[in-house]
Amino acid sequence: MHVTAVLSLKGGVGKTTVVLGLAGSALKAGLRTLVIDLDPQGNATTALEPEPTETTIAQAMERPSAAILASSIAQSSWGEEVDVLVGSEDIERHNHPDPTSQRLGRLAQLLTALPRDDDAVSATGLAKYDLVLIDCPPSLGQLTRSALAAAHRAVLVTDPTMFAVSGVQRAFDAVQTERQRGNHDLQPLGVLINRVRPRNTEHEFRISELRELFGPLVLTGVLPDRSAIQQAQGACMPIQRWDTPGAREASAVFTLLLGRVLRSDRRRDPAEALMAPPATR
Repeated sequence: MHVTAVLSLKGGVGKTTVVLGLAGSALKAGLRTLVIDLDPQGNATTALEPEPTETTIAQAMERPSAAILASSIAQSSWGEEVDVLVGSEDIERHNHPDPTSQRLGRLAQLLTALPRDDDAVSATGLAKYDLVLIDCPPSLGQLTRSALAAAHRAVLVTDPTMFAVSGVQRAFDAVQTERQRGNHDLQPLGVLINRVRPRNTEHEFRISELRELFGPLVLTGVLPDRSAIQQAQGACMPIQRWDTPGAREASAVFTLLLGRVLRSDRRRDPAEALMAPPATR
C-alpha cells in the first residue's frame, strides 16, 4: 500500500487538484484508492461526492479505531475503486500548532487498521487499498505533520509565483524535519508545478528559479492552466473522463506522476543518510 501526502504551505496552488488527478489516474489503472481529506475546506470530499457516513475524519482522528475508521469511509461517486475518508470542517480542532507525539501519530495509527491481505478484509469490513492519497491543509500544524508522519512519499505542489516558491521551500523543510523525527521512509517525491501558462515571462522565471533551487526534484511534466480542470471538478468527474484537449493534456501529467508514485521504493534503509536540502538564496 503506497501512502502519498500532497501538500503545499501556501493556499490556492491546486494541491486538491493534484489529489483528484492522481485518484482519477489510479481509477483508470484499476487501483483501489482511498482519498483522505485532511483539509478543513473539504474540497476533495465535495468533488468526490461520497455517500453519507456516520462519522468523519474529525471523529476518526479523535478516537482512532478500526470501527470509527470504517464508519468514516464511503464510496465516491467516481466508482467503487475510489473511496473517501470523509472530510469535515470540524477537523480544524485537531490542527494544533504544537502537537504532542501522540497526536502526531493518530493518522498513522488509523492507517494500521487498513487491511494488508484478503483475510483481514473479511475480518474488519474495511477495504484493502493499493494507494492512499492524503490531501493536506495549507498550513504546518498537526494535520499536515500527521500526514507526513504517516506517509511514504510527499508531493509538493506549487504554482509559478513568487510566494508559492517560498511555500515549496517551507514544505520541503517540513518533510526533512519529519524524516529526522522518525519517519525514515518518508521522501519528497517531487515538486509539481501547477497552472503554468505558455509564453508567460514571469512563469518561465519562477520555473527556472524552482529548478535552480530543487534540481531534479522538480518534475519535468507541469500542469497547464486549463479551464477543463475546473470544469471537471465542478461536474464532480475525474479529469480523465473530461474529453477535451486540455483535459487530455492534464491527464497525461497525472499518469506520469502516478507512475512515479508506484515506482518509488518506500522500503528505504533507515540508516541511509538524509537527503541534503537544496541550497537557498
